[in-house]
Amino acid sequence: MRKLLARAGIVLALLASPAWVSSPASAGSILDDPPADHIVIDLVAMAGSGCKPGTADVAVSPDNTAFTAIYSEYLAQVGPGISSTEGRKNCQLNVLVHVPQGFTFAIAKVDYRGYGLVKQGASATQRANYYFQGMSQGTYTSHPLASPLDDNWMVSDDVPVAAMVWHPCGEMRNLNINTELRVSKGTSTDTSFVTMDSTDGSISTTYHFAWRECH
Repeated sequence: MRKLLARAGIVLALLASPAWVSSPASAGSILDDPPADHIVIDLVAMAGSGCKPGTADVAVSPDNTAFTAIYSEYLAQVGPGISSTEGRKNCQLNVLVHVPQGFTFAIAKVDYRGYGLVKQGASATQRANYYFQGMSQGTYTSHPLASPLDDNWMVSDDVPVAAMVWHPCGEMRNLNINTELRVSKGTSTDTSFVTMDSTDGSISTTYHFAWRECH
């Protein structure tokens, strides 16, 4: 029933919410280029029914403009003989970004990869929430998926500059990434599912950075 997802894509926006707006202390204008120094990202912790221990990891891009969360199991499904608890899956990643000295960053865009089989009468939703340790969690962004669906997701949005949440200059704060997949059977009597799970274990979610210098 599952299809190879390595080339599938869904891009999730971090849409503006007043509780998300934050400016780093003593930060300059947004840079055209990322810092040249190497960035290290540590996956401190992960929890949730969609990312059991050992089923997710993170890596930074060679050009320091993004990092990728890779999931090997992340599937929400409903249908005959399937427990109701399987209709909602979630994952919280807690990552520590070791930023080069003199710089700060914000999440500017998020790219998700996934596949859905949602029958007529059923519905599916993807939700996300991002915040730095000790800061307001803000609100979840919610993205309904139209049914019927039997295809890859392909959607793209960017975060307005005024809505970016910036890492405080000179501080070590972990970034919390909360995601959720929900499927409801509605009037459908068939099996429906939404997944960030790959048959080859290489499905990924990319979080794009914006950079500023700290003064």
